[in-house]
Amino acid sequence: MSQQPRSVTVLGLGPMGQAMVRAFLEAGVEVTVWNRSAEKADAMAELGAKRAATVAEALEANEVAVLSLTHYAAMYDVLGQAAEHLAGKVIANLSSDSPEQTRRGAAWVRAHGAEFLSGGVMSAGDNIAHPASYIFYSGPREVFDAHAEVLRPLSPQEYLGVDDGLAQVFYQALLTIFHPWMLAFDQAMALIANSGNEIDRFLPFALRSNEAFPYFMSDFAAAAKAGGWGDRAQLAMMDAGAQHVVDASVEAGVDASLSRAAQALWRKAIAASESAGAPVPVYAVMRGA
Repeated sequence: MSQQPRSVTVLGLGPMGQAMVRAFLEAGVEVTVWNRSAEKADAMAELGAKRAATVAEALEANEVAVLSLTHYAAMYDVLGQAAEHLAGKVIANLSSDSPEQTRRGAAWVRAHGAEFLSGGVMSAGDNIAHPASYIFYSGPREVFDAHAEVLRPLSPQEYLGVDDGLAQVFYQALLTIFHPWMLAFDQAMALIANSGNEIDRFLPFALRSNEAFPYFMSDFAAAAKAGGWGDRAQLAMMDAGAQHVVDASVEAGVDASLSRAAQALWRKAIAASESAGAPVPVYAVMRGA
């Protein structure tokens, strides 16, 4: 078996890119870095990374280059500066974007003679060392297997399949859960605070409530496979419950936009059910069924 490379290039040094550099260095991997703003690259150089002056120099330094950018449009801006240096390289793009944008980006990279892997970093913020952190990967299995070892310091790996967009399908699906959860928790804390109560007193109950979420996820997943949760009476109950949340928020002077959006979906499912003469769950509404 050939010796796995113990060096890698990281392009993009936002909070996540910097966390990746630190993880590589702590694992004894030599790291070459490049970033648009020199001060971030200088900061990583102080930790032991090698600073490349140009994208071309960064690509030439190693076989594998990890990208941590805002989106795939930034990949074209960065790699386009040195497209002639891509041949024979392996690009592991761990940036966030849509599945289709990822597939197009993969095709662009391969058209320039490089191999490609897509990744979606599921982490607690930029804490890739957190026990709950891991990374989705997709792309050719042989490319992943050949380079999994050098990427291993970043986080536990979950290889999903050959479809370049698959890592982003799963990643964005989980962010679909996270974004409204984060906003809902802000709304809940605002309701507590504006009602004259202490957030610290509320937090233990929120954590306790969270323990039931795995049950709900399993239950709703089973229901989704059967078409979705909610008959006409249950949908009406959720509509009424959403209204109570809206009323409580408004009374406390809290923005209830998120709860109104949720209520709008319950009401859309109710209207669809009435039109169809049979239950149409929100899951079916969202699928366009």
